[in-house]
Amino acid sequence: MTRIQHPLELLAPAKNADFGIEAIKHGADAVYIGGPAFGARYGAGNEIADIARLCEFAHRYRAKVFVAQNTILHDSELEAGRELAWDLYNAGADALIIQDMGLLELDLPPVQLHASTQTDIRSAEKARFLQDVGFSQIVLAREMTLKEVVNVASQTTVALEYFVHGALCVAYSGQCYISHAHTGRSANRGECSQACRLPYTLIDDKGKVITENQHLLSMKDNNQTENILALVEAGVSSFKIEGRLKDLSYVKNITAHYRRLLDDIIEQHPQYSRASSGRSTFTFTPQPDKTFNRGYTDYFANDRQDDIGAFDSPAFVGELIGEVAQIGDGWIVVNTDQTFHNGDGVCFHDAHGDVQGMRINRAEGKKLYPAEMPEDLTEGATLFRNRDQEFERALEKESADRRVSVKPVFAESADGFTLTLTDEDGVTAAVHLPKSEKIGTELAQNPEAAMAKLKENLGKFGNTMFVAEPVELQLNQPWFLPVGAINALRREAAEQLQAARVASHPRPPRAAPAENPVPYPQEELTYLGNVFNAQARAFYEKHGVKLIEEAYEAGNEKGMVSLMITRHCLRYSFNLCPKEVKNIKPDPMTLMNGNEKLILKFDCKACEMHVIGKMKKGVKLNLGTIRSEASCG
Repeated sequence: MTRIQHPLELLAPAKNADFGIEAIKHGADAVYIGGPAFGARYGAGNEIADIARLCEFAHRYRAKVFVAQNTILHDSELEAGRELAWDLYNAGADALIIQDMGLLELDLPPVQLHASTQTDIRSAEKARFLQDVGFSQIVLAREMTLKEVVNVASQTTVALEYFVHGALCVAYSGQCYISHAHTGRSANRGECSQACRLPYTLIDDKGKVITENQHLLSMKDNNQTENILALVEAGVSSFKIEGRLKDLSYVKNITAHYRRLLDDIIEQHPQYSRASSGRSTFTFTPQPDKTFNRGYTDYFANDRQDDIGAFDSPAFVGELIGEVAQIGDGWIVVNTDQTFHNGDGVCFHDAHGDVQGMRINRAEGKKLYPAEMPEDLTEGATLFRNRDQEFERALEKESADRRVSVKPVFAESADGFTLTLTDEDGVTAAVHLPKSEKIGTELAQNPEAAMAKLKENLGKFGNTMFVAEPVELQLNQPWFLPVGAINALRREAAEQLQAARVASHPRPPRAAPAENPVPYPQEELTYLGNVFNAQARAFYEKHGVKLIEEAYEAGNEKGMVSLMITRHCLRYSFNLCPKEVKNIKPDPMTLMNGNEKLILKFDCKACEMHVIGKMKKGVKLNLGTIRSEASCG
């Protein structure tokens, strides 16, 4: 199978339209955002008018807007889901990100479909199937190694998307049911309660406590900075930043960081191209360590490794800055070479291992005056900075400018002058300035200076989205031309070019399904298949699945089942892996959080850990919230 080289796409998160606009300014080739409903992130919904506003801005730069419609749907929600898909298409969305295959059985608009991370793509067989049924882009599981990505790329032509930064779900996406089992809030419907960030005690099958009060299911944050070129070479073309609930400084900083990395790759390897237009400049130096993270890992990209968990705390500890050298009355002295600013936030681990923070009211060199002195702070304590006030203030301001280059040509004709702007994508706009008594009838007194000034004025694109290449003049005579008329001509041409770019945005077409698609890789689907409606059932039956159980959210699984399946293994983390240590068996273990009890079982052949539990009494799925959200806009 011959794989085409897709343009390299930096895909950034957008909590709302304003965040999306800033992501594009900071170099994103595409953004993903939730609509009014079914967006898999409770609290990150947006009205149709806001989606349309974001699309208009993005399309100026040939950037794209992907809208997440990636919850599983109940039968009663299918029609609302279909109507929403059309509303999003009419608003200008370039693609819908979906999980529920029931949508493919409906009358959808001719918009590209992207397979959500919730579809749990870990094999070339599943990737090929999704390609054959009409998906244009698929999100690979975060847990996939570079070798596994190469294998998928070798058997598909579809665009491959890979998470390169941000929070990591410990479970395979779409395969986590703890939240629903304990609270009725389904992760597959955007309401995860984040049980993975809680503290647990780990007990072996003999009752021995291995460790206690640690966040054993909490992963460090993903950071693929060192692997970007390797991912490109493996076949990845879309580089996704996690974070539809993150703050704006995170979006700006991390987007700018990966923009620079991808630009360097494209510059050094001409066989790769960028997926959108324009070039961003920044007023700050991107530094991923400065914004929220739980410590970094590249997870399984280079196979299994130690230290992928944020067991001590799921909070943002920040960058190491030094040790407390002296404590006085309302002040501390820090042994460090760092520079501090009023308003910085610093923290430390107390005697119980918990993170304690303090805000610095005043900084005088290495002497800091906290707003409130923590009682547990001791001399020798290691300090971290989790808020750099100066860096945050830089990001609170306008921090990026993105410009599309244009070639201005000012040419004389029999009846006047025409300014033609041609941008880097070949889009043009031309505006005519007719000759009159004051225009084009009088020669300039100083021709050389007049022509230099004319070029200067024609190349001033100020507060527009454009930057001028050298201006070309095609004049019969060095005419005197009023500055006001030239400026008005340039402004009108810039406005027309911007409108022409939006109007000519090459909206990606929907991929046609294969005439003879490969069958679905499994003939049986348990609750892990997330089939929640009759249309999804019909879809899988059509593609060769013979036995289909209902989704966990249907409430039929009353006994002990896998509530989470993960590549993270606590036996490996605590040097109790049978593959690594002789004479150890993969016996079950137990996680305890208060009275909550979860059983751990280990599938050593697949190198996976199953977190086993059952649904609490009285837990029911609440359809009302999501259905009412679907009626918005």
